[in-house]
Amino acid sequence: MMEQLTAYGPSFLLIFTRISSFFVTAPLFAYRTIPVMQRLIIALMMAMVLAPTIPLDEPLAIDATYIMLILREVTVGLSLGIVAFMILSVVQIAGGFIDFQMGFAIANVIDPQTGAQSPLIGQFFNALALLLLLSLDGHHLMLDGLFYSYSFIPIDQLNLAFGSAAFGEWIVKLFALLFATAFQMAIPIVATLFLVDLALGITARTVPQLNIFVVGFPIKITVSFLVLIAMIPVTILLMRKLFELMAVSMRDLILILGGG
Repeated sequence: MMEQLTAYGPSFLLIFTRISSFFVTAPLFAYRTIPVMQRLIIALMMAMVLAPTIPLDEPLAIDATYIMLILREVTVGLSLGIVAFMILSVVQIAGGFIDFQMGFAIANVIDPQTGAQSPLIGQFFNALALLLLLSLDGHHLMLDGLFYSYSFIPIDQLNLAFGSAAFGEWIVKLFALLFATAFQMAIPIVATLFLVDLALGITARTVPQLNIFVVGFPIKITVSFLVLIAMIPVTILLMRKLFELMAVSMRDLILILGGG
């Protein structure tokens, strides 16, 4: 028993480190409403299930190289979780665009999940995205990506391709795609409110006696909610594509870091 613990204990700790690091930053798993102890227990159980499926050429020794392997596993887990969190944050960026046009930008609220300030419409989009993520088994998709990472980023290799040209090109393209997706999600309401502003401006010039600031704000809010309700099916479709992008981006990051 002691020989097995000595042989497989270090590798088990590395697997547990990557999974628990992923839970620190990954959407849904990292939220404050899930107690830390429960996250650690889930990570421990997943590591116990996963450890027998990862073959090693030779048992790992606890030395200076092993400390570097632990730091490397923390980096891999955090990176995968951050990528998934960035992609799911697109819905809050889109909500920020909409709130700015609606006049709700000053009324930010504290997101109880992350502890950060969030726009009102962004909070609504975030709750809708989380419910859709759970209904489509997106959380299983993220865990599948985490398990998939061990095939291309073995636990006994130190090198990571963070400084490669492929990583730099990938991260630039990902940021551009995320902002384009957020703008695509917000453009129906933003464009409609631009036309409303244009109509109100023409009205203010033609009817100077009308206090446009008094009637303009409720008109913009009413039109925004009507367009938002009408665009819910399209928004859900874009969120589903966002979850597909999350899986593809995690896969691409795994391949780049693994040198594939």
